[in-house]
Amino acid sequence: MDDFASAFLNEADITALPDIDEHEEDGPTTTDSAKKARSLRNGIFRAASIQDKLLEKLLSQVIPAADDASHPQNPSLAADDFPSFAERPGFSVATMSNNFRRFNARIGVVFKFQSRALRVLAWRKPTHTLSLLAVYTFVCLDPYLLFALPLAIALVGIFIPSFVARHPAPTSDTDLVRNLGYSPRGPPLAPARTVKPAKELSRDFFRNMGDLQNVMDDFSVAHDKIIALVVPKTNFSDEALSSAIFCLVSAACCLMLISSHLIPWRYLMLVAGWGGILSGHPTAARYISQLQTQYLEKKSPPVITTASAPTTEQAKAVAAAVAAQHHQPASVLPAFDVKKFIEDDIILDSAPETREVEIFELQRLSFSSKEWEPWLFSPSPYDPLSAARISGARPVGTRFFEDVLAPEGWEWSEKKWALDLWSREWVEERIITGVEVETEGERWVYDIAAVAPENNDGDPVRSANQHQHWQQTQANGNAVSWEEGEMEEDGAMSGRRGEWRRRRWVRLVKRRSSVSGSGN
Repeated sequence: MDDFASAFLNEADITALPDIDEHEEDGPTTTDSAKKARSLRNGIFRAASIQDKLLEKLLSQVIPAADDASHPQNPSLAADDFPSFAERPGFSVATMSNNFRRFNARIGVVFKFQSRALRVLAWRKPTHTLSLLAVYTFVCLDPYLLFALPLAIALVGIFIPSFVARHPAPTSDTDLVRNLGYSPRGPPLAPARTVKPAKELSRDFFRNMGDLQNVMDDFSVAHDKIIALVVPKTNFSDEALSSAIFCLVSAACCLMLISSHLIPWRYLMLVAGWGGILSGHPTAARYISQLQTQYLEKKSPPVITTASAPTTEQAKAVAAAVAAQHHQPASVLPAFDVKKFIEDDIILDSAPETREVEIFELQRLSFSSKEWEPWLFSPSPYDPLSAARISGARPVGTRFFEDVLAPEGWEWSEKKWALDLWSREWVEERIITGVEVETEGERWVYDIAAVAPENNDGDPVRSANQHQHWQQTQANGNAVSWEEGEMEEDGAMSGRRGEWRRRRWVRLVKRRSSVSGSGN
């Protein structure tokens, strides 16, 4: 802990303090109040710097720094594609605080533009709003003027005001100077206008912080309202409603692809822009508010207390209000019932999706007892020409039927496994060769062994070396294709069968529902 404190105190030096303006240096004319204000400001910044360094040290002890090479800030962006992004520093409290102060000192121009735009749209100066409508009209009627609009804004809004600031107009005092109008001739009379960031702890700095706070609140409220309005209708939490919207959007997309060139977009944008800007006029805003109050808000009938008996006029007013509510004039066009359309025309699949899964029961021939021994249940038939069989790998699976699990995301739809009686079909589908297929009985599919030399008793020799030679012969393509097997008269096995046999079991599964409340 002592090492941590000493390292922290060594780093908390005076270089972390903000720069002091030249005109604020100590001098003979500096007053005591200015010295106190400057010392107070330096103390505040020194305390903030110490707090930032202390917090950064604590975070570095609690959260170890990640390696930029192995843990990039954004794994989806490769360092080769964006080398400048890969070189950006990681999170730091001091860097975050410094960047926020710099950002807050320079964001004032955005808020000034926002306030001026709102004043223009609110018709504070009708001439400015009408000028905006004129420019908008020209751009709508001739969209190619949109490329000249940024150049005109640069000329009128940047170059001309900057030149006028360097060459100001003379004073309008008629008693001293004869007013002859503005003349741009002559050398510059004033310094060039520059944009300076707001000083920290100044009035503009705190005004920017207040505006930034309000903008963050507006964004959060707008984000929540958009999410509450759009997401429940598009995330298929209500599948019928989302399906209906999907069908309507698909039809609208197809219609726009076909007929978008027939729509007069210029005049539509012109009317929409004029309507939106005119709706911000105070007179139009009052009229729209009256319409909303009259038609959208429900009015309750006047309440009559029992303290005094109602007069004839009051009774008539109450009856008229009730009649106006219950007897609305019939509309000319029939109303479109969205709920009825969704219930009647949107048909959803009530039953879950089902699939068929398979498992192969493998048995191996014991050369000592000449009997088939249960081996395991495998997802692969382990046929003679399979990759695992050629490489000499053992089959993969489970020993017992009860240990066979449904695929991930699925659950069993049937209680028991069913034997596949169509053994010939799944052999043909997989193009399996070198096997013998039972079309009756237990539906086993046997390996066909290569023709083996016989001993004196007439039995085939089944030594390990010869068996390996038969497998190599089958792998080289000399094995026979599949054929239907026939049982001998005594029910014994044919001498041509190999050491493996398998049969296929099937079972239905259905998709497992993962709905737990409302999804995020």
